[in-house]
Amino acid sequence: MNKAHTHSHNHDHKHTKEVSNRLARAIGHLQKVKQMVDSGEDCSEVLIQLAAVKSAINNTGKLILKDHLEHCIVHAVRDGDDEMLDELNNAIDKFLK
Repeated sequence: MNKAHTHSHNHDHKHTKEVSNRLARAIGHLQKVKQMVDSGEDCSEVLIQLAAVKSAINNTGKLILKDHLEHCIVHAVRDGDDEMLDELNNAIDKFLK
């Protein structure tokens, strides 16, 4: 497991509540997709709903990235924290896989 970077600033992002709400909706939607599979719903409908879940997760990730850039990365650049920038690049590579 990767060692987490410890930041010297707080993590009060302006989109935290929105991210949390989006994740809760995506979890609920994914649970409904599982129910569709368990009850033998049409595969095409399951795939369409699964695509909606993927889109919701991707959009949530974009919002987290926006917060990270506006908050953490601004602090890292100001503080000369090159390690934080490397971690961001790594995280983006993994998110976009």
